[in-house]
Amino acid sequence: MAVIIKEVNSTKLIKDFVNFQYKLYKNDPYWVPPMKKDEDKALSPETNPAMEFAVSKFWVAYRDNKAVGRIGGIIIPARNEKTGEKIARFTRPEFIDDEEVADKLFETFTEWAKSQGMQTLMGPLGFSNLDHQGLLIEGHEWLPAVASDYHFAYYKKHYDRLGFEKEIDWLEFRITFPEALPEKSFRVADLLRDRFKLRSLEFESKKELDPYKEQIFQLFNKAFTELFGTYELPEKVINFYIDKYYPILLPQYVKLVVDENDKMIGFLIALPSLSKAMQKAGGKLFPFGWYHIMQAFKHPDEMDLMLTGVVPEFQKRGVAALMMNDLWKTANKAGIKYVETTAMLENNFVAIQMWKSFDHIQHKRKRCFKKDI
Repeated sequence: MAVIIKEVNSTKLIKDFVNFQYKLYKNDPYWVPPMKKDEDKALSPETNPAMEFAVSKFWVAYRDNKAVGRIGGIIIPARNEKTGEKIARFTRPEFIDDEEVADKLFETFTEWAKSQGMQTLMGPLGFSNLDHQGLLIEGHEWLPAVASDYHFAYYKKHYDRLGFEKEIDWLEFRITFPEALPEKSFRVADLLRDRFKLRSLEFESKKELDPYKEQIFQLFNKAFTELFGTYELPEKVINFYIDKYYPILLPQYVKLVVDENDKMIGFLIALPSLSKAMQKAGGKLFPFGWYHIMQAFKHPDEMDLMLTGVVPEFQKRGVAALMMNDLWKTANKAGIKYVETTAMLENNFVAIQMWKSFDHIQHKRKRCFKKDI
């Protein structure tokens, strides 16, 4: 039977788009399902404020009335104006290992991109770098962090066959924390604080952390705005991510550095690993998903380093290492030995350099592809 492509324009089609990945990866030991509620929100203009300034469209592929693939398209005028390019992003592509299905999905996306006056296809990318991005091409034998993604190894052959080429890679690392840090690392941290009149902030409760939550995301805007694929996020989008991520943060795993005027210089956000808990939850918080997540918080054995940001003028002054020292103390107290980083751009040498002081491996690689049309 022929493959039929349908534009997502109804509640039923949104459900098919979201549910397809849960059927595709069912019982795969390395896939960590996201929360279905979050995936639903990302596709609706009523709940995703990024759709106010981004042009987007989504499609589902069917064969014999059964969903066999999906893809989305996103155009972000602010990003294109910043770079002077005409780029359409493809997002959330998933499909069975079938050339006809892959071809139909990318043909549909390409024709839409052309109709919008675009000249280049790029992806997988999302509405921002806090959204799904990159195709996993190395490290399929490792469980991903909840803020990362897993894909079947067969995807890359389809991208290559369709004429896509590498644009840039993201790298992920697995760090082994030592039982003790060398005294030198603490002396250097103290010297850094004294020289620049900095203070490290740590928290025991959400009440203590609350006054800083908006500053964290404002600093995120400053720290990441010049990196690949990024642009300054509007306030509505910042609030969207605060509402999405802030409720699950544990204050003890948030580390901040401020200057003598209490201006935030850097932040580090980590979290006990929720990957196994999310697998047990199956994409749903109720009726039992919340229980598995709470158990992961109470008895952590691994940790995910979710996000680190430092203002540009301090990015080469050791602020990130200072916060890592503080995180090590928390991890050591909790008995956590292993840390999974989320994706870092391969040319972000300042961030990558930070792991050289720890026992680490680079075990995953995700790729952004590009094709001119």
